[in-house]
Amino acid sequence: PGVTGPVLPPPAAEGEADLTLSAVFVGANGPIRSGLTWRVYGENGDGTRPAIVARSNDPAPTFKLAAGAYVATVTYGYASASKRITMAGTANTDQLRVAAGALKLSGAVGDQKIPGNQLGFSVYVPIGTNSEGRLVRSGIKAGEIVRLPEGTYHVVSSYGDSNAIQRADLRVENGKVTDATMNHRAATVTLKLVAAPGSEAFAGTAFSVLTPGGDTIREAIGAFPSVTLAEGDYVLIARHDGQVFTREFKVESGMDRDIEVVAKGS
Repeated sequence: PGVTGPVLPPPAAEGEADLTLSAVFVGANGPIRSGLTWRVYGENGDGTRPAIVARSNDPAPTFKLAAGAYVATVTYGYASASKRITMAGTANTDQLRVAAGALKLSGAVGDQKIPGNQLGFSVYVPIGTNSEGRLVRSGIKAGEIVRLPEGTYHVVSSYGDSNAIQRADLRVENGKVTDATMNHRAATVTLKLVAAPGSEAFAGTAFSVLTPGGDTIREAIGAFPSVTLAEGDYVLIARHDGQVFTREFKVESGMDRDIEVVAKGS
């Protein structure tokens, strides 16, 4: 058998050279080490839409590029920066500056932290006098890092799936994580239709929670459904076997309790 020589990498195309990129926060020196997505676009002299010629999720990628004009773009969550770069057949190193920070959100009632699976957040960019001018993202989980351009945002926190909602304007600072706790004034109540106080709840009861003015806040069916409500006054309607029973009740922040409707005449 013949002698096999070493396997060599394919030769670089004529005029190709390495472009190494990194990103820093505006006003900082240390490189951003995570959360980056890079794209390099080739500039076309005919004015047509530039095509992506390279991409990477590495914090400091190196691309092999032919001589020519390019636009390098880096995204950091919802923030981005771009720079025009010319390659002339020699190695090049460049850096992009990103004006961005991040939000990390949680919720509490008094000094009691709300479990993350009971919370959801939405982030908006205010436009003029409309605090919810443009939705950036909904369905954000507690503790999640949301990377955003530097600026002021309107945050809506939903505790449960009823009316326990809090709002706040939060500032995202360059190169920093804003860790914010949204303070809710709410409680979780368990609804029951009973024959007598403290007795077993009737199964298959249809409940409606209304404001004193008659607006429906929440509907639920079951023997003892739980509902998280903002503090305030409510009317509870319970329907069972063709009968309707009502009572008024009050929700006090942090006071989880049972709300019983007694089925008089049952």
